[in-house]
Amino acid sequence: MLSIFCAPARYVQGRNATEELGFEMTKLGLEGPVFIVAGRSARKLLDDTWQRTFMVAGLNYVVHDFGGECSREEIDLAKKAAREAGAQVIVGAGGGKVLDTSRAVASELNKPAVNCPTVASSDAPCSALSVVYKKDGEFDSYFFYKRNPDLVLVDTAVIAQAPPRLLVAGMGDALATWFEAKTVMDAKNRNQVGGATTISAGALARLCYETLLADGVTALESVRAKVVTPALERLVEANTLLSGLGFESGGLAIAHSVHNGLTTNPHTHKYLHGEKVAFGLLTQLVAEGKSQTLIDEVMHFCCDVGLPVTLAQVGIDKLAPAHLMQIAERACAEGETAHNEPFTVTPALVADAIVAADKLGQSFLEHKRRGN
Repeated sequence: MLSIFCAPARYVQGRNATEELGFEMTKLGLEGPVFIVAGRSARKLLDDTWQRTFMVAGLNYVVHDFGGECSREEIDLAKKAAREAGAQVIVGAGGGKVLDTSRAVASELNKPAVNCPTVASSDAPCSALSVVYKKDGEFDSYFFYKRNPDLVLVDTAVIAQAPPRLLVAGMGDALATWFEAKTVMDAKNRNQVGGATTISAGALARLCYETLLADGVTALESVRAKVVTPALERLVEANTLLSGLGFESGGLAIAHSVHNGLTTNPHTHKYLHGEKVAFGLLTQLVAEGKSQTLIDEVMHFCCDVGLPVTLAQVGIDKLAPAHLMQIAERACAEGETAHNEPFTVTPALVADAIVAADKLGQSFLEHKRRGN
């Protein structure tokens, strides 16, 4: 098995980076018309900046309003509009679902892809895959692409204006990166692009976890104050670049499969991807038999920044046995990343780990309330 490492062609990050978007695109030889798939808040924040940057760069552009869900229907709608606009490059501006949709459009039209995340809520921007959902919010499938984005441009001044919960959700997604990559490496399984994991990918995944622990709390306070600080810059890089490279070139395991299983329960739909991944990670650590010391370290971090450690914190107050098995069976579906573990993963094993993780989380919260 060959080792494979993948990454975007160019990554740009910093305060007011959007002002340089047109310039950065022309440096890479990208030409208009530019088709922007935009979330509502992204358009509100960046309309004037797009006008300036594309005028200076001499690029014509049109903006397409994102409908709210990265679904097959939404992708087809945006693809039709891009064709009609004669688009030569597809730009996504917004959260993870916006970017997943724009990358799907770019891939299916065989056009360059540019990602401009306005929140650091997931590791989607750098990847060559999209997470696609059904219209009701249930996980549907992964779409895999031939290449990673041509440009990822991250404006930390914009990210500092976003709701703090979105940054926290990005930490939840990034929190699983090292543990899932290590599982894949230890099991000698394939990463998300079908190869063995390079030592570079492993080192980046580990650095992602270390950066979260070092800068997560301080970065969260920066976003609460709506200011850009060095801690926020490092944390945004961890959520976006380190986690993106670490998960794709490192690999995924039980944590993301449990997320997919949780989406079968409608009560979880109002919770964000990274929030559900965080609980999925606790489930993975339990299933793998990790030490209580390590599990406590992860739960401490979760509580410090506001990530869930119980099922109730992702919307499931009571879980009937039939619903538990529905989640576990979806997590163990054919092709799921849960099967990257170095042992046989069954619905019964996952169901037991979910229950045990939930109980550990409840006990942890109770001890915190008592001041222990």
